[in-house]
Amino acid sequence: MIKTKSSFRSRRSFKDYFRTKKGRSFGGNLALIIALSLFAGFFLFPVVFMVMNAFKPLYELMRFPPTFFVRDPTIEHFLSLGVLFNNTLVPLGRYIFNSLLFLIVGTLGQILFGSMAAYPLAKFEFFGEKTLNRLIILALMFSPAVTAVHNFLILANLGMIDTYWAVILPSFASTIGLFLMRNFMQQIPNSLIEAAQIDGASEYRTFWTIIIPNVKPGMITLFIMTFQAMWGVTGGGLIFTESLKPLPAAIGQIASGVSIARAGEMAAVSLIMFLIPVTVFIIMQSNVLETMTTSGMKE
Repeated sequence: MIKTKSSFRSRRSFKDYFRTKKGRSFGGNLALIIALSLFAGFFLFPVVFMVMNAFKPLYELMRFPPTFFVRDPTIEHFLSLGVLFNNTLVPLGRYIFNSLLFLIVGTLGQILFGSMAAYPLAKFEFFGEKTLNRLIILALMFSPAVTAVHNFLILANLGMIDTYWAVILPSFASTIGLFLMRNFMQQIPNSLIEAAQIDGASEYRTFWTIIIPNVKPGMITLFIMTFQAMWGVTGGGLIFTESLKPLPAAIGQIASGVSIARAGEMAAVSLIMFLIPVTVFIIMQSNVLETMTTSGMKE
Protein backbone atom coordinates (compact mmCIF):
# COMPACT_ATOMS: atom_id res chain seq x y z
CA MET A 1 0.00 0.00 0.00
CA ILE A 2 1.38 3.39 -1.03
CA LYS A 3 1.29 5.96 1.71
CA THR A 4 0.08 9.37 0.72
CA LYS A 5 0.96 12.70 2.29
CA SER A 6 -2.36 12.75 4.11
CA SER A 7 -1.65 9.41 5.77
CA PHE A 8 1.71 10.65 6.99
CA ARG A 9 0.15 13.80 8.37
CA SER A 10 -2.51 11.84 10.22
CA ARG A 11 0.13 9.88 12.13
CA ARG A 12 2.05 12.89 13.33
CA SER A 13 2.05 13.16 17.08
CA PHE A 14 1.57 16.28 19.14
CA LYS A 15 5.30 16.48 19.83
CA ASP A 16 6.09 16.43 16.11
CA TYR A 17 4.65 19.91 15.74
CA PHE A 18 7.27 21.25 18.15
CA ARG A 19 10.25 19.59 16.48
CA THR A 20 12.45 21.47 14.08
CA LYS A 21 15.21 20.56 11.66
CA LYS A 22 17.76 21.92 14.11
CA GLY A 23 16.99 19.08 16.48
CA ARG A 24 15.68 21.06 19.44
CA SER A 25 13.85 19.00 22.01
CA PHE A 26 10.14 19.15 22.67
CA GLY A 27 10.70 20.93 25.96
CA GLY A 28 13.01 23.52 24.40
CA ASN A 29 10.55 24.39 21.64
CA LEU A 30 7.66 24.51 24.07
CA ALA A 31 9.59 26.87 26.35
CA LEU A 32 10.43 29.05 23.36
CA ILE A 33 6.79 29.23 22.31
CA ILE A 34 5.71 30.13 25.84
CA ALA A 35 8.36 32.84 26.10
CA LEU A 36 7.39 34.35 22.74
CA SER A 37 3.72 34.23 23.72
CA LEU A 38 4.47 36.11 26.93
CA PHE A 39 6.39 38.77 25.00
CA ALA A 40 3.54 39.04 22.47
CA GLY A 41 1.02 39.44 25.29
CA PHE A 42 3.20 42.08 26.92
CA PHE A 43 3.33 44.17 23.73
CA LEU A 44 -0.36 43.56 22.99
CA PHE A 45 -1.44 44.74 26.45
CA PRO A 46 -1.53 48.51 25.70
CA VAL A 47 -3.40 47.90 22.45
CA VAL A 48 -6.14 45.91 24.16
CA PHE A 49 -6.29 48.46 26.97
CA MET A 50 -6.76 51.27 24.43
CA VAL A 51 -9.60 49.39 22.73
CA MET A 52 -11.28 48.75 26.07
CA ASN A 53 -11.03 52.40 27.11
CA ALA A 54 -12.70 53.55 23.90
CA PHE A 55 -15.87 51.62 24.82
CA LYS A 56 -15.92 52.38 28.55
CA PRO A 57 -18.51 54.83 29.87
CA LEU A 58 -17.14 57.91 31.60
CA TYR A 59 -17.65 56.60 35.13
CA GLU A 60 -15.55 53.53 34.31
CA LEU A 61 -12.77 55.67 32.85
CA MET A 62 -12.68 57.75 36.05
CA ARG A 63 -12.70 54.72 38.35
CA PHE A 64 -9.69 54.18 40.64
CA PRO A 65 -8.03 51.76 40.58
CA PRO A 66 -8.70 51.49 36.84
CA THR A 67 -10.21 48.33 35.41
CA PHE A 68 -8.73 46.57 32.41
CA PHE A 69 -11.84 45.07 30.79
CA VAL A 70 -14.93 47.11 30.03
CA ARG A 71 -18.02 46.12 32.03
CA ASP A 72 -20.74 48.22 30.38
CA PRO A 73 -19.60 48.79 26.77
CA THR A 74 -20.96 51.83 24.98
CA ILE A 75 -20.41 53.71 21.72
CA GLU A 76 -21.41 57.01 23.29
CA HIS A 77 -17.96 58.54 22.83
CA PHE A 78 -17.96 57.90 19.08
CA LEU A 79 -21.44 59.38 18.76
CA SER A 80 -20.32 62.42 20.74
CA LEU A 81 -17.51 63.00 18.25
CA GLY A 82 -20.09 63.12 15.45
CA VAL A 83 -22.20 65.63 17.37
CA LEU A 84 -19.16 67.82 18.04
CA PHE A 85 -18.23 67.82 14.37
CA ASN A 86 -21.73 68.93 13.44
CA ASN A 87 -21.23 72.04 15.57
CA THR A 88 -17.96 73.10 13.96
CA LEU A 89 -17.67 75.90 11.38
CA VAL A 90 -15.76 73.66 8.94
CA PRO A 91 -17.64 70.51 7.83
CA LEU A 92 -16.21 67.08 8.49
CA GLY A 93 -15.88 66.39 4.76
CA ARG A 94 -13.39 69.25 4.43
CA TYR A 95 -11.12 67.76 7.10
CA ILE A 96 -11.30 64.36 5.42
CA PHE A 97 -10.46 65.90 2.04
CA ASN A 98 -7.42 67.65 3.50
CA SER A 99 -6.17 64.45 5.11
CA LEU A 100 -6.61 62.47 1.89
CA LEU A 101 -4.81 65.19 -0.06
CA PHE A 102 -1.84 65.07 2.32
CA LEU A 103 -1.78 61.29 2.30
CA ILE A 104 -2.09 60.74 -1.45
CA VAL A 105 0.08 63.57 -2.76
CA GLY A 106 2.67 63.32 0.01
CA THR A 107 3.01 59.55 -0.19
CA LEU A 108 3.13 59.29 -3.98
CA GLY A 109 5.50 62.25 -4.21
CA GLN A 110 7.91 60.73 -1.71
CA ILE A 111 7.91 57.39 -3.56
CA LEU A 112 8.39 59.08 -6.96
CA PHE A 113 11.14 61.52 -6.00
CA GLY A 114 12.83 59.02 -3.71
CA SER A 115 12.98 56.41 -6.49
CA MET A 116 14.23 58.87 -9.11
CA ALA A 117 16.96 60.16 -6.82
CA ALA A 118 17.96 56.68 -5.65
CA TYR A 119 18.46 55.26 -9.16
CA PRO A 120 21.65 57.21 -10.07
CA LEU A 121 23.03 56.78 -6.56
CA ALA A 122 22.57 53.01 -6.75
CA LYS A 123 23.59 52.28 -10.36
CA PHE A 124 25.88 55.06 -11.58
CA GLU A 125 29.41 56.11 -10.74
CA PHE A 126 30.08 59.84 -10.74
CA PHE A 127 32.16 62.40 -8.93
CA GLY A 128 30.98 62.83 -5.32
CA GLU A 129 28.85 59.67 -5.27
CA LYS A 130 30.43 58.27 -2.10
CA THR A 131 30.19 61.65 -0.39
CA LEU A 132 26.48 61.89 -1.16
CA ASN A 133 25.85 58.39 0.16
CA ARG A 134 27.67 59.27 3.39
CA LEU A 135 25.61 62.45 3.72
CA ILE A 136 22.40 60.43 3.32
CA ILE A 137 23.43 58.06 6.09
CA LEU A 138 24.43 61.03 8.26
CA ALA A 139 21.07 62.72 7.65
CA LEU A 140 19.28 59.66 9.05
CA MET A 141 20.67 60.55 12.48
CA PHE A 142 18.83 63.89 12.65
CA SER A 143 15.40 64.03 14.26
CA PRO A 144 12.66 65.95 12.42
CA ALA A 145 12.52 68.33 15.39
CA VAL A 146 16.11 69.39 14.69
CA THR A 147 15.26 70.55 11.17
CA ALA A 148 11.85 72.05 12.03
CA VAL A 149 13.15 75.62 12.29
CA HIS A 150 15.10 75.36 9.04
CA ASN A 151 12.08 73.94 7.22
CA PHE A 152 9.91 76.75 8.55
CA LEU A 153 12.35 79.42 7.37
CA ILE A 154 12.61 77.87 3.91
CA LEU A 155 8.83 77.54 3.56
CA ALA A 156 8.34 81.10 4.83
CA ASN A 157 10.75 82.49 2.25
CA LEU A 158 8.92 80.53 -0.45
CA GLY A 159 5.58 81.92 0.73
CA MET A 160 4.13 78.48 1.48
CA ILE A 161 3.20 78.93 5.14
CA ASP A 162 -0.52 78.32 5.75
CA THR A 163 -0.91 76.44 2.47
CA TYR A 164 -1.17 72.76 1.56
CA TRP A 165 2.42 72.81 0.31
CA ALA A 166 3.70 73.56 3.81
CA VAL A 167 2.94 69.93 4.69
CA ILE A 168 3.25 68.25 1.30
CA LEU A 169 6.55 69.67 0.05
CA PRO A 170 8.73 68.64 3.05
CA SER A 171 7.39 65.09 2.76
CA PHE A 172 8.96 64.77 -0.70
CA ALA A 173 12.46 65.22 0.72
CA SER A 174 12.52 62.12 2.89
CA THR A 175 15.96 60.78 3.74
CA ILE A 176 14.67 57.40 4.85
CA GLY A 177 12.78 57.00 1.57
CA LEU A 178 15.89 57.77 -0.49
CA PHE A 179 18.02 55.43 1.63
CA LEU A 180 15.48 52.61 1.45
CA MET A 181 14.98 52.80 -2.32
CA ARG A 182 18.73 53.03 -2.96
CA ASN A 183 19.31 49.82 -1.00
CA PHE A 184 16.58 48.02 -2.91
CA MET A 185 17.93 49.15 -6.27
CA GLN A 186 21.43 47.99 -5.41
CA GLN A 187 20.06 44.42 -5.30
CA ILE A 188 19.08 44.54 -8.97
CA PRO A 189 21.80 42.93 -11.14
CA ASN A 190 23.59 45.30 -13.47
CA SER A 191 23.22 42.67 -16.20
CA LEU A 192 19.52 43.53 -16.47
CA ILE A 193 20.32 47.18 -17.08
CA GLU A 194 23.08 46.32 -19.56
CA ALA A 195 20.72 44.00 -21.46
CA ALA A 196 18.14 46.79 -21.70
CA GLN A 197 20.77 49.20 -22.99
CA ILE A 198 21.93 46.70 -25.62
CA ASP A 199 18.32 46.42 -26.80
CA GLY A 200 18.29 50.18 -27.28
CA ALA A 201 16.28 51.20 -24.18
CA SER A 202 16.84 54.73 -22.91
CA GLU A 203 17.58 55.51 -19.28
CA TYR A 204 13.99 56.59 -18.69
CA ARG A 205 12.60 53.39 -20.21
CA THR A 206 15.09 51.30 -18.24
CA PHE A 207 14.00 53.04 -15.06
CA TRP A 208 10.27 52.51 -15.62
CA THR A 209 10.34 49.01 -17.14
CA ILE A 210 13.28 47.38 -15.35
CA ILE A 211 13.97 49.18 -12.08
CA ILE A 212 10.47 50.08 -10.87
CA PRO A 213 8.90 46.59 -11.33
CA ASN A 214 11.77 45.02 -9.38
CA VAL A 215 11.55 47.37 -6.40
CA LYS A 216 7.81 47.06 -5.76
CA PRO A 217 8.35 45.53 -2.28
CA GLY A 218 10.51 48.52 -1.37
CA MET A 219 7.91 50.93 -2.72
CA ILE A 220 5.17 49.25 -0.72
CA THR A 221 7.32 49.35 2.41
CA LEU A 222 7.98 53.04 1.83
CA PHE A 223 4.26 53.59 1.22
CA ILE A 224 3.38 52.11 4.61
CA MET A 225 6.04 54.13 6.41
CA THR A 226 5.00 57.35 4.68
CA PHE A 227 1.31 56.67 5.24
CA GLN A 228 1.85 56.25 8.97
CA ALA A 229 3.87 59.47 9.14
CA MET A 230 1.44 61.52 7.03
CA TRP A 231 -1.63 60.20 8.83
CA GLY A 232 -0.48 61.73 12.10
CA VAL A 233 0.44 65.11 10.58
CA THR A 234 -1.54 67.97 12.10
CA GLY A 235 0.16 70.90 10.39
CA GLY A 236 0.86 72.58 13.71
CA GLY A 237 3.01 75.68 13.28
CA LEU A 238 2.61 75.55 9.50
CA ILE A 239 -1.14 75.70 8.87
CA PHE A 240 -3.35 78.17 10.74
CA THR A 241 -6.46 78.39 8.58
CA GLU A 242 -9.07 75.99 9.93
CA SER A 243 -10.32 74.95 6.49
CA LEU A 244 -6.82 73.75 5.55
CA LYS A 245 -6.23 71.57 8.61
CA PRO A 246 -6.35 67.73 8.33
CA LEU A 247 -8.63 65.40 10.24
CA PRO A 248 -6.16 64.49 13.05
CA ALA A 249 -5.76 68.18 13.95
CA ALA A 250 -9.52 68.70 14.06
CA ILE A 251 -10.13 65.57 16.13
CA GLY A 252 -7.43 66.53 18.59
CA GLN A 253 -8.83 70.04 19.03
CA ILE A 254 -12.36 68.84 19.62
CA ALA A 255 -11.49 65.96 21.93
CA SER A 256 -9.18 68.06 24.12
CA GLY A 257 -11.59 70.99 24.46
CA VAL A 258 -12.67 70.21 28.00
CA SER A 259 -10.14 68.09 29.89
CA ILE A 260 -11.88 65.47 32.06
CA ALA A 261 -15.34 65.89 30.55
CA ARG A 262 -14.05 64.63 27.20
CA ALA A 263 -11.84 61.80 28.43
CA GLY A 264 -14.12 59.36 26.62
CA GLU A 265 -13.81 61.26 23.35
CA MET A 266 -10.03 61.26 23.75
CA ALA A 267 -10.12 57.47 24.13
CA ALA A 268 -12.23 57.17 20.99
CA VAL A 269 -9.86 59.47 19.10
CA SER A 270 -6.86 57.37 20.14
CA LEU A 271 -8.51 54.24 18.81
CA ILE A 272 -9.45 55.87 15.48
CA MET A 273 -5.95 57.27 14.98
CA PHE A 274 -4.47 53.86 15.76
CA LEU A 275 -6.74 51.67 13.62
CA ILE A 276 -6.25 53.41 10.27
CA PRO A 277 -2.46 52.89 9.84
CA VAL A 278 -2.59 49.44 11.45
CA THR A 279 -5.28 48.35 9.00
CA VAL A 280 -3.19 49.55 6.05
CA PHE A 281 -0.16 47.67 7.39
CA ILE A 282 -2.11 44.43 7.88
CA ILE A 283 -3.47 44.59 4.32
CA MET A 284 -0.03 45.13 2.78
CA GLN A 285 2.22 43.17 5.12
CA SER A 286 2.49 40.22 2.74
CA ASN A 287 4.05 42.46 0.10
CA VAL A 288 6.54 43.94 2.55
CA LEU A 289 8.10 40.52 3.08
CA GLU A 290 8.97 40.19 -0.62
CA THR A 291 12.24 42.04 -0.39
CA MET A 292 14.53 39.76 -2.37
CA THR A 293 13.22 39.98 -5.94
CA THR A 294 16.57 39.04 -7.42
CA SER A 295 17.20 35.88 -5.42
CA GLY A 296 18.98 33.22 -7.43
CA MET A 297 20.26 35.70 -10.03
CA LYS A 298 23.99 36.16 -10.48
CA GLU A 299 26.09 38.70 -12.25
